[in-house]
Amino acid sequence: MRIAVVGAGAIGGFIAAALAHGGLDVAVVARGAHLDAIRRDGITLAASDLGPFTARVAASDDLRELGGFDAILLTFKSHQWPALIEQLAPFARTSTRIVTMQNGVPFWFVRTPPLRSVDPDGRIGALFGDEQVIGGVVHVSGHIAAPGRIHQSGGTRYVLGAADGREDAGVDALVAAMRSAGLQAERGANLRETLWLKLVNNVGLNTVSTLHDLTIHAMLANPHTRTEVRELMLEALAVGRALGVVGEADVEARLVYAERLGDVRTSMLQDALAGRPLELDPIVGAVVELGERIGVPVPWLERIYASLRERFASGA
Repeated sequence: MRIAVVGAGAIGGFIAAALAHGGLDVAVVARGAHLDAIRRDGITLAASDLGPFTARVAASDDLRELGGFDAILLTFKSHQWPALIEQLAPFARTSTRIVTMQNGVPFWFVRTPPLRSVDPDGRIGALFGDEQVIGGVVHVSGHIAAPGRIHQSGGTRYVLGAADGREDAGVDALVAAMRSAGLQAERGANLRETLWLKLVNNVGLNTVSTLHDLTIHAMLANPHTRTEVRELMLEALAVGRALGVVGEADVEARLVYAERLGDVRTSMLQDALAGRPLELDPIVGAVVELGERIGVPVPWLERIYASLRERFASGA
């Protein structure tokens, strides 16, 4: 199996290094100094759940230069689609599987009409139908310590499934390939539910931590910000229930579990502090849009979405 990873940052770089170290043929798309370091020295996992090692991979800033693939893993952030769609378009309607491994609501989650917050002109969905797409939910943490050097933590669990929920040999093949490299990949029995439950966490933890510049521990130790997180999570859960993708979930138990993550920054806060665009639309805007579409009120989500857009206008 030949695999490309588009967006070889902390998450994508870790996956690429693990797969290559496990003997698979892997290529990556990266940019800038990070790309230069990967080309020169490979991807180094300075710390990871698989141990420290360096893996050599083919690398470019343009996917079209790297040849053909059985699967293309999309680990770039969803708001970067406009910059990468031209590179991915040649693979549309081919046997290459497109694997979404991004935070938030993916383009394939709702197709008619497409979500303006995720696929505003419907172009992504028009290129990649359900039969080509594999959805993924990532339960891994990490950061780029230096160009070409990644620190990963938080386990190696990845949940994969066909976008339309059917049995899919391509999903099973990718799960097997990832497992052969030591990653804890699994086929999800209900990928939409798994995706939405992760979104419930991201909607609360990422946004409040970013708005108030707080680590997870500090945010949940403060009764005011903890309440804000809880209300946001409850609204996202209500939208998911109305859509029929989730049932009941214990939000308080999710907060208790999140407290175990300790004094760490969420990915959205890391982006804000680094001056990078935020994943506001796929994580928050899409839930607000769906709430409006199906008549579920989401006043907490609307307020924090507006506040973050105003404060981080360049990334909105």
